[in-house]
Amino acid sequence: MLYFNYNGKILEADTPIAPPDNRGLRYGDGLFETIKYKNGHLILLDEHFARLWKGMQLLQFEPSKLFTPDFLQKEILQLVNKNKHAEARVRIAVIRGNGGLYDAKNHLPNYIIQSWPLASNNAVINENGLQLCIYQDAKKSLDAFSNSKHNNFLPYFMGALSAKKNHCNDAIILNSKGNIADTTIANIFLIDDRIIFTPSLAEGCIAGVMRKFILQELEQLGYIIHETALTTEILMNADEVFLTNSIYNIRWVAAVDDKKYSNEIVRKIYEQLCQTNKAVFC
Repeated sequence: MLYFNYNGKILEADTPIAPPDNRGLRYGDGLFETIKYKNGHLILLDEHFARLWKGMQLLQFEPSKLFTPDFLQKEILQLVNKNKHAEARVRIAVIRGNGGLYDAKNHLPNYIIQSWPLASNNAVINENGLQLCIYQDAKKSLDAFSNSKHNNFLPYFMGALSAKKNHCNDAIILNSKGNIADTTIANIFLIDDRIIFTPSLAEGCIAGVMRKFILQELEQLGYIIHETALTTEILMNADEVFLTNSIYNIRWVAAVDDKKYSNEIVRKIYEQLCQTNKAVFC
């Protein structure tokens, strides 16, 4: 039996909690974070909380003085221990309370914390490369909310359905200009002639915690990096492709549609990051 935390109450996983007029249910009025728990620690926790608090400010939440990073960390660890996880994927959802579109008076964050077990080898770079497809039926808008992990997740959800239908591991999401934004669960990086490219935040990608961390580490390791606009044509001419997120760290891509990629530099990057940041990567 798994448990979750709803506003400080530990409940069984199948306990219903959302009334019909919940704004998170009605409008997707909220945001979320996904954090890895490993060896008794929440990995890159400060960075996750910085993004969460920035997102709450953007969505005009008004957290009380008691709703602090220290408080939320204790709530997470209490749940992980209750679920008896050695390694876990933790999800924090922050949603507004009940009400219609114009009558929300209470802007305090309601929160839901969940955790699921992770296999001990989840951070090992994948032996078999991923197969990606490009999702064409929805484009990600470019606005003030594009970089946030808010609950309006429809393009990503539909992209994931399309990937599954087409026997792909993940789907690439395009922005309203037709350029690459990210994938349904990760940020995307290309390698061409030993130079690393990734969509800039101006291209509408999620401001990934692992993306930011890896960019900083790669720069210190001496790699040439360009954050820029990337077309599908550039993608199809790249030598290597890899994805990053907070759970799996780095995963290499073997193919996008019919285009095949190698993984020589990706594996080297993974090995270097393991040496310099073992607590995060290995």
